[in-house]
Amino acid sequence: RPLVIGDARRLREAGRIVNSKLEVNAINHPSEAQFRLGIADCIDLNLIPEGLPWGQLSPICGEAAYQYLARAVELAQAGEIDAICTAPLNKEALHAGGHRFPGHTEMLAHLTGTPEVSMMLSTPKLKVIHVTTHIGLIDAVAKIEPGLVERTIARAHDVLTRAGIARPRIGVCGINPHAGEHGLFGHGEEETKIEPAVRACQGRGWDVQGPLPADTLFFRAGRGDFDIVVAMYHDQGHGPVKVLGIEAGVNITVGLPVIRTSVDHGTAFDIAGTGKADERSLLVALQQAAELAPKKAAATPR
Repeated sequence: RPLVIGDARRLREAGRIVNSKLEVNAINHPSEAQFRLGIADCIDLNLIPEGLPWGQLSPICGEAAYQYLARAVELAQAGEIDAICTAPLNKEALHAGGHRFPGHTEMLAHLTGTPEVSMMLSTPKLKVIHVTTHIGLIDAVAKIEPGLVERTIARAHDVLTRAGIARPRIGVCGINPHAGEHGLFGHGEEETKIEPAVRACQGRGWDVQGPLPADTLFFRAGRGDFDIVVAMYHDQGHGPVKVLGIEAGVNITVGLPVIRTSVDHGTAFDIAGTGKADERSLLVALQQAAELAPKKAAATPR
């Protein structure tokens, strides 16, 4: 039973643009929602001024986006809602509004007091979990260390076993081309940063392989050889997912005390307010949130 946390007036404006017949019901609390066909229940924070242009960077909207998420987390932690599904977030607007977070994932970790989470992208053909996300490539390589890699593999193993895969097949990417080719490329990052974590997880009896060359690993995962790929940095994991299925891609934050899913695309300011946005990824993300909601433990590793 979905409801919106946002701005009821803005939602009505969007409805007029796409000729929606939905009635927007402004409420203050989930208990006031009608949950009826043809009605969009909206917890109305009333933060967007009337007439604010579509598709333009705005600190007002950045602040509003933060407050929407903060209210969602508050309600989820109180047990008033069962899951959170987020729309795309413009990070520049968020920063302009005074909230210096790289994105939703880091904001959610802060708001829930969770020290470490992982970003997982899921499509019908491929699942990817990331060791690092919204930091520069040089910083990502510096941040990667055996403990972080092992904890990320553990989160991947845990979320898949709780989702019903008895023995997940986990492939771990290298950092360098050809996974370093035994020291030929790079400075031994695979041997010092990744291999100890893989051995530790194999020692738990898990089916973990790596570090493997990322290009062939993603090909093999796409044909079904692995249940999930552990990517070392943002673009290593995001690129293949978007090629294989951005329309049906879902972003899941693994390790939070609340369920959170999201679309796997950005804000597309160039088409904002035109009615041209593709809703398919959001529909899949909502469906995924609904499926995970009765299994809250699936998002939180032991």
